[in-house]
Amino acid sequence: MNEGPARRSRVRGSTRTVGLIGWPVEHSLSPGIHNAAFAALGMDWVYVPMAVAPGGVREAIAGLRALGFAGANVTMPHKTECAELLADLSDDARRLRAVNTILVGAASTSGHNTDAPGFDRFLRQDAAFDAKGRSALLFGAGGAARACALALARAGLASLSVAVREPSRADPLLEALDGLATPVTVVAFDEAEVVEADLVVNATPLGVHDEPLPLPRLVPGSVAVDLLYRPGDTPMQRSARAAGAVAFGGLGLLLHQAALSFELWTGRVPPMPVMSAAALAELGDGGPSTEAGGPVGR
Repeated sequence: MNEGPARRSRVRGSTRTVGLIGWPVEHSLSPGIHNAAFAALGMDWVYVPMAVAPGGVREAIAGLRALGFAGANVTMPHKTECAELLADLSDDARRLRAVNTILVGAASTSGHNTDAPGFDRFLRQDAAFDAKGRSALLFGAGGAARACALALARAGLASLSVAVREPSRADPLLEALDGLATPVTVVAFDEAEVVEADLVVNATPLGVHDEPLPLPRLVPGSVAVDLLYRPGDTPMQRSARAAGAVAFGGLGLLLHQAALSFELWTGRVPPMPVMSAAALAELGDGGPSTEAGGPVGR
């Protein structure tokens, strides 16, 4: 018998469960994205938001196994604490000191980070940008920035400039790239305008309220990526397009990192067009959001 969407979405005793650990989670796009993918593939799975207040992460992780969850995503403000609590970490989670995906296996619960490979997939598949031998400027040095830097360094980036307010803020990013060949130059935020770069990435919240960035000279052939996906159009994107450069928001990265989480849990490749349509539908509702976009929030 062919099951329709309503029947497939019914939760049964056999339903496999995954979800999102964060605080807050009510405006997350992830439940809609993943549940649309499960429905499209006819999978008896469900993705649920789980509001976990600060101080409750240890119990939440233990509860995943006790409740039979297959895994979970992790968003602000719990990514770093999850990396500290889980003994079994992927190389990316260890380097970035952050877990955004938990996998509950038969023998252990492991922590992963899909941000760096998600950014790599986004650059190659959506932006058609090959980082090998190129240069990049990165605004910010937080968790999202570290993931982008790691992806670029692994792809053979020739040089990376990181613009920060205080030089010491870049120290964790430099540690995340330990052993990789890409040279990193830390520049003052307001001096980023003089940097020459083929790729410019905004990994800060600037732009949420229409704040401008001290962008370098952009030309046709340059690529600008603003990891914010709310709002959908930022000053950085507008400036890039006006200069003839190619501009992207953060939705593509969100979808690729979500797809990688989906693959970890299920062993299946999700339907990206379905996930994209679900995300766009939710963004079209125009509701308030606490999410800054990209790997900063789900």
